[in-house]
Amino acid sequence: MSIDLVLGPRPDEPGPPISGPTTYPGEVTARLAADAAVIMARYPQARSALLPLLHLVQAEDGYLTTAGIAFCATQLALTEAEVAAVATFYSMYRRTPTGDYLVGVCTNTLCAIMGGDAILETLQRELGINPGDTTSDGRITLEHIECNAACDYAPVIMINWEFFDNQTPTTARQLIDGIRAGEQPVATRGSRVCPFRETARTLAGLTGETSAEGGAPGTATLAGLRVARELNMSAPAVPESEGR
Repeated sequence: MSIDLVLGPRPDEPGPPISGPTTYPGEVTARLAADAAVIMARYPQARSALLPLLHLVQAEDGYLTTAGIAFCATQLALTEAEVAAVATFYSMYRRTPTGDYLVGVCTNTLCAIMGGDAILETLQRELGINPGDTTSDGRITLEHIECNAACDYAPVIMINWEFFDNQTPTTARQLIDGIRAGEQPVATRGSRVCPFRETARTLAGLTGETSAEGGAPGTATLAGLRVARELNMSAPAVPESEGR
């Protein structure tokens, strides 16, 4: 028996690795350079600021463009190939235009068993798009995502990387209906969700909308820690020679 393995980018990531505008207008470059200087000053070596700078240009364009890659390369004295290699490794950097709200549905093993596949199918029908596509009004991008380490609350949806736990096709439709009605969704364990570009700017380390509420681990996440404390359990000590 033979098995065909198709290697390459996932099917919902069409087109070349990086596309879009090739240059920024002068005023945009100057504004981004001022922000980049603030970010780079936080690191002893400038090239260590590459990931937040990628978020910065993603905040500008809504995805990574050729202009954004070139900007990061110039700021950090790297080649565009070096920047693109990093940018295309991480799934948090988008290669196609992204809507105000990036709605990701996990369909890995546990989420799928708990209904993730049904949720994704429901949202595809509701929005009239496939994973990787954006609605015609630019409001919502639907994405199929790999495990987001929230299995204790499966099935999970992420909107701009904030968790929406214990979802069903009905609650997923309600989330989408709320966004369409102009509402700003509130994450189960996080703050009110900002539009995608604002989220990217916050991830770049610049001022963004934040909330003092939410964000703490849920009860299920802390169950093991709670039991360990009740039983007075602790990790074995690490020999000094191994801890160096």
